[in-house]
Amino acid sequence: MSGQKPKGPRPAPSGRPRTGARVAAVQALFQSEQAGESPETVIDQFVRHRLGPNEADDSFGEGRIPEVDAKLFARIVRNTAAKIESLDETIGKALAKDWPLEKLDPVLRALLRAAAGELSMPNDPPARVVINEYMDIANGFFVGDEPRFANGVLDALARAFRADEFTPAPRG
Repeated sequence: MSGQKPKGPRPAPSGRPRTGARVAAVQALFQSEQAGESPETVIDQFVRHRLGPNEADDSFGEGRIPEVDAKLFARIVRNTAAKIESLDETIGKALAKDWPLEKLDPVLRALLRAAAGELSMPNDPPARVVINEYMDIANGFFVGDEPRFANGVLDALARAFRADEFTPAPRG
């Protein structure tokens, strides 16, 4: 994107375990892709070593995410991994023709995949809530144009997966 490096994750705000789950899902999908590890292996590693407070303290040290909805985290990662090809196809349709998914920063790619995976799940929060959550995460990871870029792609993904939430109500 802008050529600027990601600034690294900003911890999920206190008292927001669902946001923590989404941050962890982005990190896990990134790790799975970069290390070539299976999503189940990464989920297990995160649950054992990175999610929840550290016995020594409640800090975000060593990449820990103290407050996490672990079930949501695992659901997002598993759902995204199970549908990765179709999700990538949908993400690809939201990108400019000369900017393929493979060209994106790997953290941004993981973020868009996690969001698409969550938007494709039934019975989750409204699409606008999902967009806002992943925008907060994008702003935590990036300082350049990536958050603005992510916003446009997230909007397109939400409309692709949850079109009914964007259809205007009939006038009566």
